[in-house]
Formats: sequence, structure tokens, C-alpha cells
Amino acid sequence: MTGKATPAENRFDIDRDQMGRDLVALVLTVVELLRQLMERQAIRRVEQGDLSEEQVDRIGETLMLLDERMNELCDQHGLRLEDLNLDLGPLGSLLPRD
Repeated sequence: MTGKATPAENRFDIDRDQMGRDLVALVLTVVELLRQLMERQAIRRVEQGDLSEEQVDRIGETLMLLDERMNELCDQHGLRLEDLNLDLGPLGSLLPRD
């Protein structure tokens, strides 16, 4: 052996389906994180009382629709919301557990 890798040895198998699913999971994880942050911010604003009743209704409806859409997207891609919660080791999980 010369110590040089042949082109065949440099190749590795890429499971395109799994790679695509992992990418979708990553994107949905970011979207879910943003959704949860928006929800917490909306709750704080509602509790502060600086929103009109119409604004509160609109925020509530928007958050419900976004939650439904997230569930639909997870179903479409064979994921569960629990699958989106990355384990950050000693820091805990990325998404708060309800």
C-alpha cells in the first residue's frame, strides 16, 4: 500500500432520503423554536395588558394556526414535535418541555 487513498476509498455513502429528512427536521426545529418564543412574548404582552381585545384575538388565532401547520408539516415528513427537540448535552434540551 502506498498510503494514498483511492477515489473509491474517499467516497462515503450518502442516504439522500435521510439527509433530506434531517434537513427538514432542522428547519422545523428552528421554526418551532421561533414559534415558542413568539408565543411566550405574546403571553407576556397579554399579561401586561397593553394589547386591545382585537389584537389578543388575532394573536391567539395566529398562534393556533401556526401550531396546526407545524403539526401538519411534521405529519407530512414523518416527524413528531418531540423529534425536533435537540439534546444539547449538559445544557439540556433546546425546546422547553411543556
